[in-house]
Amino acid sequence: MKLFFFVNSWILILLLSTTKSVDIFFCLCVVQEPRSKSKVCANVFCGAGRECAVSEKGEPSCLCIESCKPHKRSVCGSNGKTYRNHCELHRDACLTGLKIQVAHDGHCREKKTKQAAANPVVCYAADRNELRNRVIQWLQTEVVPDGWFVKGSNFSEILLKYFKSYDNGDSQLDSSELLNFIQHNNTVVELQSYADQESNKLLRSLCVDALIELSDQNADWKLSFDEFLNCLKPDFNPPEKKCALEDESYEDGAETQVECNRCVCACGNWVCTAMTCSNKQAAVDESDDGAEMTEEEWDLRVAELNKHQVCIWTE
Repeated sequence: MKLFFFVNSWILILLLSTTKSVDIFFCLCVVQEPRSKSKVCANVFCGAGRECAVSEKGEPSCLCIESCKPHKRSVCGSNGKTYRNHCELHRDACLTGLKIQVAHDGHCREKKTKQAAANPVVCYAADRNELRNRVIQWLQTEVVPDGWFVKGSNFSEILLKYFKSYDNGDSQLDSSELLNFIQHNNTVVELQSYADQESNKLLRSLCVDALIELSDQNADWKLSFDEFLNCLKPDFNPPEKKCALEDESYEDGAETQVECNRCVCACGNWVCTAMTCSNKQAAVDESDDGAEMTEEEWDLRVAELNKHQVCIWTE
């Protein structure tokens, strides 16, 4: 009988060979014991609300804490929600993917507001771009290619025709003239972002202003023909503007609160409601100083919101 050994890091194989040419195999599997969680996660830091876990491959990974210890030390989150303790707050932030910070210890103070802070009616970048695309599609249907015996009309010539039709003689289109031009085609102006018709009419006017701002190079809130042409060129990609506040940039549609008024980022500008806040409503402000802002302070606050805007051009 002959005895052979084949060994690797996991398996020991014994091969027995008999004189009768009958080979017998014995397989001895040596399974390495997995390392303990304390050893695998010894040098792993997962951050608040997360804990280290060992994967099936024996590798460390950070997951949201499964359960917090049941001690009670209530804290108020920046989302206005009261948590049993710090662990519960950070666990909720991990599970929801939101940035939640500790506002203060104890239960959140109830916000007593007699007036609801409704969102202002605004023209978002998506609304402005939708209106612009509809106008371009309408104008492109009027383009006529040159024929054998008849000269056609190109996109610029069609725009010049409408520009002259709605210009009052100063060779510029203001917001009312541009709105009249757009309303020339009723199907173009059917923006229905709001439930009531009055808000949609206001939205239409706001988007006209947003179109003017898009290509108004000299900031006079009027469009020369060249600016009018640049605004509606089919190959022009409108810039993606962001709103700035306290050294941070905010995407179109972002919201913030100023006392009882709500502000939203639209086309690179902060637009706020203009509700009169009572002394109790003034306490809603994050500064919590209980003082009501004067009209002058309010104007300065909105101007500060729009002081440093961010503009990103897309190709």
